[in-house]
Amino acid sequence: MSTTTLSPELTAQYHIDAAHSRLGFVARHAMVTKVHGAFNEFEGTAYLDAADPSKSHAQVTIDVASVDTRNDQRDGHLRTNDFFDVPNFPTITFVSTAVEQVGTTDFRVTGDLTIKGVTKPVSIDFEYTGSAKDHSGAERAGFEGRTVVNRKDFGINFNAVLETGGVMVSEKITLEFDISAVKVSPAA
Repeated sequence: MSTTTLSPELTAQYHIDAAHSRLGFVARHAMVTKVHGAFNEFEGTAYLDAADPSKSHAQVTIDVASVDTRNDQRDGHLRTNDFFDVPNFPTITFVSTAVEQVGTTDFRVTGDLTIKGVTKPVSIDFEYTGSAKDHSGAERAGFEGRTVVNRKDFGINFNAVLETGGVMVSEKITLEFDISAVKVSPAA
């Protein structure tokens, strides 16, 4: 493993700026194309330790009703018991359990992902994309990540068999993260 290249000034508590971040997903539809979606409402915090990334941690809560695939009918179906069952499970949560540096600017964040009341461990590979002070003086750090999960592991089993023998929705779903984190306090 390479030694850390993160500036010591990055060590701090952060919150995720939802207006400048994206929590998305990609699923194969009818086995011929991909449907991209996102959750428009979420909140999260992280503690970043530049000197020892293993001391870093994060947590995110997503408002599932904010699912957006740019199709109202599909979004409505995703909110039903066939998929997310929003009335009974209004949030998705992720709580990290470990962070490790796996490259100069690459990190693996492992944690507990809870969807539809089912909690499973997942690992998400992130790339640190940089830091900057924005026009208002806020200090930001950027991260991009992705991982693949099987939706059936979380009790999301709905599907329809196609005339050609395939299925309507893929079991494997790619989760995508474009994060702008704003520093809220320096290291203690």
